Formats: sequence, structure tokens, C-alpha cells
Amino acid sequence: MSWQRWFFEWQYWLGKPRWDTNITPPEVVEYITSTTTRGRALDLGCGTGTNAIFLAQHGFQVVAVDFSSKAIAQARVKARRAQVAVEFHVADVTRLDFLNPPFDFVLDIGCLHALDTTDRVRYREQVVRLTQSGAMFMLYAFAPPPPDAPRHWLRFRKAGITADQVHALFAAHFNLERVQHGTERGKRASAWYWFRRR
Repeated sequence: MSWQRWFFEWQYWLGKPRWDTNITPPEVVEYITSTTTRGRALDLGCGTGTNAIFLAQHGFQVVAVDFSSKAIAQARVKARRAQVAVEFHVADVTRLDFLNPPFDFVLDIGCLHALDTTDRVRYREQVVRLTQSGAMFMLYAFAPPPPDAPRHWLRFRKAGITADQVHALFAAHFNLERVQHGTERGKRASAWYWFRRR
């Protein structure tokens, strides 16, 4: 187990990580409730399943993956309590060969930006393989911290991806329909991206 994976696993064993809000972001709610398109949905880095459950409650057939076994165990309990069917997997988002296409909606809230350059390419290859023309890929990612930001003992806490890097990564296969820039908790620059598969 990598140290990064161990850290996330440890956070779930300790209790409720600060990123696990149990609230589906309004951007996702707005998009899903404003479209009638349904089908298969894939939640990448699903954590304890809040958003996967939301998608299932709104008519999607949902597959959700996270590399934390503890998070997935909690997600399965939450889905049973919500009385929805979600197919959960403990898996690396860069190694999804066990999944079959196509998916009509892919959601990533805070996963891609933590990957290194090589893993981002593998991630992109999986998203491309698993989506079909017209599919929506909705991504939330942190921007890199500014150069003068305080150093953090956890290297991946300084991870991030710029808007230009996101666009370059997916431009060959997706059209960027919309981007919404903002900040995470009023501190860290971040953005939502809405990509449409060509």
C-alpha cells in the first residue's frame, strides 16, 4: 500500500475526514436535476458514497470506485440504508480494466488533482475508454498552491492541476462546455469543469 493510500485509509479509520461532508455539491445537484439524460454513471474517488447514492436516487445505474477499503465499506452501508443499488469497488482509478463501457456520466470530485503526471495519463485513458459520444464528464479539481504557500509535510497536499493542464489532458477527446472557477473553503483555488465526450 502506498503512503498516500495509507494516509487516506487512516483518515477514514480515524473517523470522518474533513472532505467527507455527506452533502452532494450544488453544482452536481443543479446539473443532474436540469437534465433528463440518465443511464450508467461512474463516480471516481467516491469516498463514502454520498454522490454515488445521489446519482442512484436520480435514476442512474451507478458504479463507484475508491482505493480506500474503509471508505467503500462505509459507502455500502450508506447505500443499503438509502435503499439504492450501487456497484462499489475498491480500486485504483488509473486501473479500471475490469469495468466495461459505456458510461453516460462520469464524476470526479477531488481525485485527478492528486495524481502525478504519469497517473493522470492513465486516468485519462480509462475515462476515454469508458465513455461514449455525448457522455458528460464532470470534474472538480484544486489548482496548484501559489509558489509562496507554506510548505506542508504531506507532499500531495501541495498537489493540484491548472486549467490549462486539465484542458490539454482531455482536449483530444472531450469538448469543454463550461468551467467555473472558485475557491475551496475560501482559500485554495479550484474549479469545476464540464466536459462532453466527442
